[in-house]
Amino acid sequence: MNKGRKSDFRALVEQASACRRCERMAERQAVLSQLNGTIFPSVLFIAEAPGRNGADRTRIPFHGDTSGVNFEKLLASIELQREEIFITNSVLCSPRKPGGANDKPTREEVGNCSDFLRRQIELLDPPIVATLGAVALNAIKVIEPHSLTLREHAATIVSWNGRRLIPLYHPSPHVIITIRNLEQQRLDYQVIRTALEDRENRG
Repeated sequence: MNKGRKSDFRALVEQASACRRCERMAERQAVLSQLNGTIFPSVLFIAEAPGRNGADRTRIPFHGDTSGVNFEKLLASIELQREEIFITNSVLCSPRKPGGANDKPTREEVGNCSDFLRRQIELLDPPIVATLGAVALNAIKVIEPHSLTLREHAATIVSWNGRRLIPLYHPSPHVIITIRNLEQQRLDYQVIRTALEDRENRG
C-alpha cells in the first residue's frame, strides 16, 4: 500500500505540473510535491492558493510569508508538526492581479483544479480535513456537497465525505486583523487537537 500510494502521488504531481487549464496561471508551477507534507497525514489542510511570497516562491505551503508564520504558530499551539500533516490548496498555482499582487482564484479556476483536489483527498485518505477560509470550504462542495458556512460552522467537527471536517478561518494578516484574531484562531485549533485525541482514544 505504501509503495502504491507513493507511486500514485508521484503521478499526480507530474500531472499537476503539466496542467495549463487556467490562462492567467499557465506560466506558473503547481505547488504540489513531497514538500507539501506526508502522504499519510493525520490532518489534511486545504487553503486557498499559493501566495506570491510564500508557497509560490518557496514551493512549501504556508512558508515564507506572514500567513505562513501565523499558520506555524497555530500548529505549534496544538503541538502538531508539519511532518504529521499535508497542506494543499483549492488551486495549486498562484493567481495574481494584473499588477502582480496575490488574488483570489475565480470560481472557474477552482473548478479547473477540483479534480486534483478530489484525487488528493482520495489518495491521502486523511481522517481529518481542515479547510482554511471560505474559498477552501466552498471548493470541497464539488467533491461532496454541503451547506456549511464559516459564520455558522467555524471550529466545529462535522461529518463530510466519510471523514471529519473542521472549517477554520484563513491565517492571513487581513483575516487576523479584521475578522478572527490569532488568539481566537488558537482556540479554534484546539478543536483539531480534540479530534485527534478522540481518534487516538478510539484506537
